[in-house]
Amino acid sequence: MRAIQIDEFGGSEKLIEKNISIPIPNDDEVIVKIEFAGINYMDVYMRNGSYAKSHTYQTPLPMTIGMEASGTIYQLGKNVKNFKLNERVAYCLSRGSYAQYAAVPAWRLVKIPDSIKSEQAAALMLQGLTAHYLTNSAYELKAGDSCLIHAGAGGVGQLAIQLAKIKGATVITTVGSEEKAVVAKKLGADHTILYKDVNFQDEVMRITKNNGVNVVYDSVGKDTIDQSIRCLQKRGLCVMFGASSGQVPGIAPLALAEAGSIYFTRPHLADYIPNAEIINERMSEIFSLISSGKLRNSIHAIYQLQDAKKAHDSLESRGTLGKFLLAIS
Repeated sequence: MRAIQIDEFGGSEKLIEKNISIPIPNDDEVIVKIEFAGINYMDVYMRNGSYAKSHTYQTPLPMTIGMEASGTIYQLGKNVKNFKLNERVAYCLSRGSYAQYAAVPAWRLVKIPDSIKSEQAAALMLQGLTAHYLTNSAYELKAGDSCLIHAGAGGVGQLAIQLAKIKGATVITTVGSEEKAVVAKKLGADHTILYKDVNFQDEVMRITKNNGVNVVYDSVGKDTIDQSIRCLQKRGLCVMFGASSGQVPGIAPLALAEAGSIYFTRPHLADYIPNAEIINERMSEIFSLISSGKLRNSIHAIYQLQDAKKAHDSLESRGTLGKFLLAIS
């Protein structure tokens, strides 16, 4: 089969197309014939070595890149009882989706409802689950709360804005252009802030009349984190779940105290979807909201498998207005 692998950590030039053997499933795995693979910053972190020492997201070399996909079941491990051949499924947090086939633990799979297209499912798994746990678990938003969502026109940002508005929260979001501001506003953002034009900390405090927000969802990292913690009300929560501008080397404990005795967390999605029951519970709600039209997901572009390098370069340019996918022929 065709697959995109890396032999060493580095830039997008390390992505190499190879012909490798179709995997053989373990007893509790299935082989998924992949139709669409999701492209995420997690893939960039795994490719460039940011997760080289991670126990949660291990990165053995050589490695087939990709942690999310939709497709059909091609082969069943002998212990797998809840799925059948040719059934449409989607998954995330299992390595190897930039390929024609992938071995996936059966407990990570969800069945795709008839009302959901395969490309939608691939675009929703990782970013949908992330937006869901951010707004429901890392900090459970409720009516009257306020939140700051960085990168509001990105894949997670767009979904998080909508989920926050469904819960009745006031949403402030940062974006990189007027075009992105229009996207965020259409999805329900109450206030949009252009990074390049103003100091977002000053704007947040102006909007909140110097009270700050209940929670900041920060996927940008190095460029924003110092100001993010200053945008919170006293004892507020900063959730840093990504680092598109670079990894944050550290935050001094005293800085959290000086910002108002705030709380800080750097979560992994894996810890919020530890079993099949929780994955299906979260995705059932997401699929239902999509099917009813209460939630929309945007696919920015679909690349071919051989164009994985181009897709990574586009993602890292931070010019996205939604999700990137690979179409696996």
